[in-house]
Amino acid sequence: MTHPNMFSSIDAAIDALIGRVGNRIVLAIPLGIGKPNPFVNALYRRVKESPALQMKILTALSFERPRGHSDLEQRFLGPFVERVFGDYPDLDYVADSRLGRLPPNIEVYEFFMKTGDYLDNPAAQQHYIYSNYSHVARDMLVHGVNVLAQAIAVDETGPARRYSLSSNPDVIIDVLALYRSQPGPGPVVVGAINRKMPFMPNDAEVAADMFDIMIDDPAGTHDLFAPPNMKVDLQDYAISLWASTLVRDGGTLQIGIGSLGDGVAQALIVRQRHNSEYRRIIASLTRADQPPPALCQFEPFDQGLYGCSEMFVNGFLWLIDAGIVRREVYPDTALQRLINQGQISKDITPATLSALHTAGRISNPMTAEDVAFLRRFGILRADVAWQAGRLTRAGQTYVAALTAGAAFDAMCADCLGATLAGGIYMHGGFFLGPRRFYQALRDMPPEQKARISMTRIRFLNELLGHDEIAGLQRIHARFINTTMMVTLLGAAVSDALDTGQVVSGIGGQYNFVAMGHALPDARSILLLRSWRTKKDKVLSNIVWNYGHTTIPRYLRDIVVTEYGIADLRGHTDEEVIKRLLAITDSRFQPELVAAAKANGKLDAGYEIPDALRHNLPGRIDAALKPWNHASVGGLLPDFPLGTDFTDDELVIVRALTRLKRSSDHPLELVKMLIESAMEQVFDHKNVPERYLDRMGFHEAHGLKDKLMRTLFVGNI
Repeated sequence: MTHPNMFSSIDAAIDALIGRVGNRIVLAIPLGIGKPNPFVNALYRRVKESPALQMKILTALSFERPRGHSDLEQRFLGPFVERVFGDYPDLDYVADSRLGRLPPNIEVYEFFMKTGDYLDNPAAQQHYIYSNYSHVARDMLVHGVNVLAQAIAVDETGPARRYSLSSNPDVIIDVLALYRSQPGPGPVVVGAINRKMPFMPNDAEVAADMFDIMIDDPAGTHDLFAPPNMKVDLQDYAISLWASTLVRDGGTLQIGIGSLGDGVAQALIVRQRHNSEYRRIIASLTRADQPPPALCQFEPFDQGLYGCSEMFVNGFLWLIDAGIVRREVYPDTALQRLINQGQISKDITPATLSALHTAGRISNPMTAEDVAFLRRFGILRADVAWQAGRLTRAGQTYVAALTAGAAFDAMCADCLGATLAGGIYMHGGFFLGPRRFYQALRDMPPEQKARISMTRIRFLNELLGHDEIAGLQRIHARFINTTMMVTLLGAAVSDALDTGQVVSGIGGQYNFVAMGHALPDARSILLLRSWRTKKDKVLSNIVWNYGHTTIPRYLRDIVVTEYGIADLRGHTDEEVIKRLLAITDSRFQPELVAAAKANGKLDAGYEIPDALRHNLPGRIDAALKPWNHASVGGLLPDFPLGTDFTDDELVIVRALTRLKRSSDHPLELVKMLIESAMEQVFDHKNVPERYLDRMGFHEAHGLKDKLMRTLFVGNI
C-alpha cells in the first residue's frame, strides 16, 4: 500500500505537482461543488504568471457567487450573498472567462455549463465538449489528462482518519479505472481536504492510497456553493402534480434540480400525507372529457420508492424524511430477485435461508463464502464465524447445515439476524443544494447515511456491464427530466439552440431516456412548460419543428405540461400530434394544426375538439390558487422545500421583479416613476423603514439614488 504525499500548504503541493508532471498540465476537476477551489485558483495563478507553463482545464458546472447587474440588484444581493454563500471562493478562471481574459497559456473546456450563462461567450461556446455524462471519463483520455484534483471530506471521529469523495465520486472512479486499463502512467491524483464537505460512506468512501498528493491546508476548507431553492409557480405545480401521478408505488425515481424538481417532490409529499386533498387537486386540473391515463396512480406509498438519480437533490432529502423514499435495494442479484419475488422480506426468518438455498445462492452445508455473504447482509449476526465446517458464536458451536431439525432450529435461534442490512434507498452521482441540505447531510445519523450511496456515474446512467442487477433494482422506474421544447412529432430540445449555441449540456438526459425504453417496466417522462415569454412576447414551447434535437423522436415516451399527460409511446405520428395538441396552450393550437396539415401529418379535415380549446393559464390559476394560500394549509406553497430568503426579502424580491418587468418598457417606467413620486408626495405610500434599510435607501443622496428609491418605494 502506498501513502499519499501530505502537504499542509497548497503552494508546496503545487511545487510537488509541477515537479512530477512538468510544464504541461491537463487538469480534470469534478462538476459542481467537488472542485477544490483554493487549490485550482492557486494553480491557475501560478500558470497565469508563468508563460513557460501551459494548462488545460476540463470540468463542468463552474459556479460563482451571484452578482447583480443593476445597482438595485447589487443592493439587494450583497447582504444575501454574504449570508448564504459565506466564504465560498469564486473560481478565478470563471471570472476571466466571462470577461474574455483567459491567458493564452490556459484553456478551459466544459461538458456542462450553468444554464444560459454562456450563450454570448464565444470562447466558452467554442471550447464546449458535447459528451454524455457517462462518456466524460472516456473523453478525458482523449485530452491526455495528467492531473485529477478533487475536494474530499474527512472523518476524524474514529481512531484513524477516513476519507470520502463526498458529493463527487461520479467521474473520478471511472477515470481511474479506465487509466488502469491503459498502458503507461495514470494521472496524478490530488485530494484537497475541505472539512465542510459532508462525509458520505459506501462507494464514496476511499482509501488514502487513492491519492498521490493530499492537501490539508486550512485555506482548503470553505463554505459550499449553495443555490437557494427556486419559487415553484402555479404553472410548475400543475406540471409537477401530473408527473406525480405517474410515479408507481414500489418503484424507482429520478428527478433533477430546479423548481420542477422541487414541485414533483412536494406533489409526492402531498400525495402521501394529504391524499384526499391530493385527489381533489388532481380532479380540479382534470377535464371532464379526458380523465387521466390508466397508468396514473393516486394512492399513498405503501412500499415506498428507491431513488436512483445522477443528481441527489434537496427534494430527495425531503422525500426520505417523508418516508416516501425508503425502498432498499441490495447489490446481489440472487438476493434482490428473491426480494422482488416476495420470497424474502426485510425481516429475517429461517425461511430466508431456505429461499437462498433453493435459489442456489448458498450451499448446504454453508461454506465460508456463504457465511461471509450472509453476515454482510445481516442474515447471520456479525459475530458468527465459520470454522472447520461449523458455525461458532460466543463460544458455542452450531451445524452449518440447512436440513430441518433441532440442530437447524438452534442455529437459527442463536445465529440469525433480525433484519436485512446493507440496503440502499438512494444512489446518486453528485449533490447540490441549499445550505440546509448540506447541513442535514453533515448532521445525519450514521445509520441513515449508510442507506445513501454516492457512486460512479456509469453505474447510475447506464445499464451496460451491470444490466442484471440494475434491472432488478430499478423496477417500475420513472426517469423524470425537464426539457425546453418539444416538436409536434415528439423530439425534445433540452440543451442547445438551433443556432448551435449551448444553453447547458446533455448531462445524463439521453441515458435516462434510453433506460426508460430499455428497462421493461420503466418510463421516460419529460416535463415541459407549454409556453414562455420573451421580451413580453408569449411563445409556445411545443413547436412544429426545430433545428436542434437532444432526444430524437424515435425515443419519444411521455411528455407532461401543465395541461396534462401525453403518452406517446408506440403511437403513429398522427396520434402523437393529436396527443401533444391536447396538452398545448390553446393560443398556439391553430398554427400547429396548420403546420401539421401542410406537411401531410394531419388529415385536412381535422379540427381541434371544443373541449381542448380551453388550455389557458387562467384555468390553471383558478384550479391551483386556492391550494397555494395559507388558509388551506399551503399544500402548494411558493417555496415548498424552504427558502433562504427572509420574509422581508421576499417582499423586496417581488418589488424588484415588478420594477425589472417595467424597465423593459421605457414609457411604462416613466409612468411608474411619476405615479410613485406622486404617491410619496401626498403620503399615500408608507413603506416600513426596514425595507429602506435593507436596500440602503434610508438616506438617499444624489439624483440617481433618489430616483431609484422612488421607484423602489412605488413597487413595494
